[in-house]
Amino acid sequence: MGIKALGYVVIETAQPDKWDHFLTQVAGVMRAPDAADGAALYRVDARPFRFRIEHGKREYFLAAGYELADAAALDALARAIAKAGRPVVQGSADEAAQRGVAAFFRTSDPAGNGLEFFHGDSVTDVPFVSPVGVPSFVTGEMGMGHAVFSAPNFDECVTFYRDVVGFHETDMPRFELFGPDGPSMGFAFMHADNGRHHSIALGEGPIPPSGAVHIMLEMPSMNEVGKAHDRMKRYGYPESATLGSHVNDETTGFYVQTPGGFDLEIGWDSLVIDPENWETTRHEAISVWGHEWAWMKAMSEQQQAAAE
Repeated sequence: MGIKALGYVVIETAQPDKWDHFLTQVAGVMRAPDAADGAALYRVDARPFRFRIEHGKREYFLAAGYELADAAALDALARAIAKAGRPVVQGSADEAAQRGVAAFFRTSDPAGNGLEFFHGDSVTDVPFVSPVGVPSFVTGEMGMGHAVFSAPNFDECVTFYRDVVGFHETDMPRFELFGPDGPSMGFAFMHADNGRHHSIALGEGPIPPSGAVHIMLEMPSMNEVGKAHDRMKRYGYPESATLGSHVNDETTGFYVQTPGGFDLEIGWDSLVIDPENWETTRHEAISVWGHEWAWMKAMSEQQQAAAE
């Protein structure tokens, strides 16, 4: 019943044109033909889409869609999630076809973060061509990348993802984001049945208004990360964290705020683990170098101004 990988994300927006510009001109993904229901679809590889952008009234991350091996695994997971007290809503045949999958269902974790699970993925014969020249993204068996959520009921959600859904603990740190005198925050980085260090992660805290903390795309080289960073600055998108290198998954990259309010991490050279033999780590720091976070910088500036 294990999870294969992150397959796609679903996002609601009242400003689809802004999302189109951000995804194609900053991230460098490819616009695909729209879904039958009008949702805008975007590709990063041979899959029919990785981003599904639905036109609505709000800016919200609706769901991260994770792949299972087959129909039996999907049915078993649906039963386990329902037994755990979470809602399970089966997608229709038309909805599944629009996602390029055989079947899927919607649910949420105990904090209310949106999830979809599916089986029977598909590919397209139309070559991936980035509008800004990105040659490829690192996907394949490791999936689209990762998604990060917040959970005020952190321990309950970790148990749900580990014991009910079937993710595995990779790194389980507590970070002192507010200094040694401030409260520490629990984090859970969890891997699926592939080599990506984490396909989902949780932070201890309230769910943000955007519905997610961030999602991640992996570039094939540092040059592509740098060029995306240049495009971010050229078009004036807010930089949420400067270039830096993470301790736990060794990704080098930066964070940019999306039109939806959550962040997109654009990185390179992420650690590939052996999922069957990995032993859980507990790192004490977020980054080896860099990653000056915009919210930390703003907080520091406010504190300095108050002291003057």
